[in-house]
Amino acid sequence: MPATVTTDQTDDGSLLRLGGGFSLADLTGLHATLMQAAALGPVTVDLTEVTRLDTAAAWAIAEAEKTAQAAGHSLRLVGATEGAAALIDTVRAALPDPDQQATPAFSLMVWLDGFGRSVAAGGVFLGQLLGILGVFIARLGRSLLHPSEFRLTSLVHHCQEVGLKAVPIVALMAFLIGVVLAFQGAAQLRQFGAEVFVVDLIAVSILRELGILLTAIIVAGRTASAFTAAIGSMKMREEIDAMRTLGIDPATALIVPRVLALLLMLPILGMIANAAGLLGGGLMSWIELGISPALFVSRLVENTGVSHLMVGMIKAPFFAIVIGIVGCHAGMQVGNNAESLGRQTSSAVVTAIFSVIVIDALFSIFFAQVGI
Repeated sequence: MPATVTTDQTDDGSLLRLGGGFSLADLTGLHATLMQAAALGPVTVDLTEVTRLDTAAAWAIAEAEKTAQAAGHSLRLVGATEGAAALIDTVRAALPDPDQQATPAFSLMVWLDGFGRSVAAGGVFLGQLLGILGVFIARLGRSLLHPSEFRLTSLVHHCQEVGLKAVPIVALMAFLIGVVLAFQGAAQLRQFGAEVFVVDLIAVSILRELGILLTAIIVAGRTASAFTAAIGSMKMREEIDAMRTLGIDPATALIVPRVLALLLMLPILGMIANAAGLLGGGLMSWIELGISPALFVSRLVENTGVSHLMVGMIKAPFFAIVIGIVGCHAGMQVGNNAESLGRQTSSAVVTAIFSVIVIDALFSIFFAQVGI
């Protein structure tokens, strides 16, 4: 006999008469009807005409009971056979209870506990980064002592990925930054009749800070994520475990070429960014202020010392090491699921960019203190 559900409205609420045999095929309609009635008010479920009741129908009734209780209503069963009542009781008892985690009230001790745990987690994270840095230095030293173990092909490949393919975006970014600096500087300096000093503004800003800093931020965004995704994917597919089984050191094969490629290419990208930024600034100065390219170059050479370029470029190796270590560390922390890969990739980008900015600030404070 096919399953039927009849709904009537009484003075005591909804009356649902169930009839026939219920199976998994009838679950969708039965569950929707029961849940809708349970959300509106008191419900009486008449099982007198039910000839067969399986666990799917019993689950729908138990879920409707929970919904009715949550809404402050009641769901009453009538006419159920002993077997049907026992089945519903069994399913009701087997329903999982959601974990009720009470939110602790805010207090000084709770705040101190959370702060202490955050500090401890940060210390562990820094220790792991230092561990990766130590492994890189050790494996690089071993590669220098045993050149046959050095993976030159992998280094060249990563130099291309990290450096050559980043040239267009780095050059465009620096060019536009130079244009913006010249335009904004001209608007401000024109008020004092000191338009010629826009050359000094552009040169010092780009050579000392913006050129290498923005280059490092772009590289951190595209390279740290690439390192994490590549190493994390290999870890998900257990390729790193396979490398260890074959006697291949993952640090030598994966970490050393990537970090070394960054060490080699980031200073070059910084120089390209400096040149593109000065070109953009010179072009905008010519258009906006009428400063000819010859005057721009002459002013640049006479009033801008090499120290400004050195201050900027000395940061490049530190930025490169931090970006590479953060990206490789995040890749090694990836678990066996895609969610972990996405989370670690996002974390690597944020951490790398934040670290670059912090290092740049520390260098600025240091150079200010020593008078450079």
